[in-house]
Amino acid sequence: MISDGMAEVLRSLRLGEVSDPAQACAQALGAEGVVLSLLVGPAPTAEPVWCHPELSARFEELQFTLGEGPGPDAVSTGWPVVEPDLGRVRPERWPALLPAARDLGVHGVCCFPLGIGAIRVGVLTVLCDGDRRLSEQQYTDATALTAALTGAFLNGRPSGADGNVRGFDMSLDPPSGLRRAVVHQATGMISVQLGVAMEEALLRLRAHAYSSERPLGEIAADVVGRRLRFDDDVSGPHSPDGGKG
Repeated sequence: MISDGMAEVLRSLRLGEVSDPAQACAQALGAEGVVLSLLVGPAPTAEPVWCHPELSARFEELQFTLGEGPGPDAVSTGWPVVEPDLGRVRPERWPALLPAARDLGVHGVCCFPLGIGAIRVGVLTVLCDGDRRLSEQQYTDATALTAALTGAFLNGRPSGADGNVRGFDMSLDPPSGLRRAVVHQATGMISVQLGVAMEEALLRLRAHAYSSERPLGEIAADVVGRRLRFDDDVSGPHSPDGGKG
């Protein structure tokens, strides 16, 4: 049975009465943070729609940059990935993510996929609290929240009369101005520059972001803005003279 706190949050979300859904969900779950991401695009990419606090946003960006972690695994398998103590995870499972998450101060992460059967619509990421345990009640509340969000997305509930997205008033139509759109555009440009498939182009983009210790979105923006060009030689990406691509 879900807790009274989560029951109240779900009621408020259905009525669109929550100004900061991520914060409300984090408080109800007793978690350090919560991120809700919706899968969008032809090659589905996790686009954050709710996030609290900033640490959650940074961790979500880290997973996106590296292309590995509990979130991508949950989306891929369709099963929750529960790792309340990242210190106990085998290093080879997420070799790049684990040390970076430790540097961020993230102790544990549990990710719950949104979907039914083979249908995937998003993922709920929960940052675990400092005691590195996930109680049975927290797990029950998280799965109830996931089920409610999945139903809301699949039912395609429209936004409010003023056009703003609040609570469960969301549809599967991706919002305008997606932050990940620049990554898709940059991947296409790199694919053309290198004459490689989109999958390899994205790997090259992620590798450069990781090696330069910069967010993937910033690197992508440089590519789209023709401040950075990828050439298939040992010198790697470079800034073209005059800013021309």
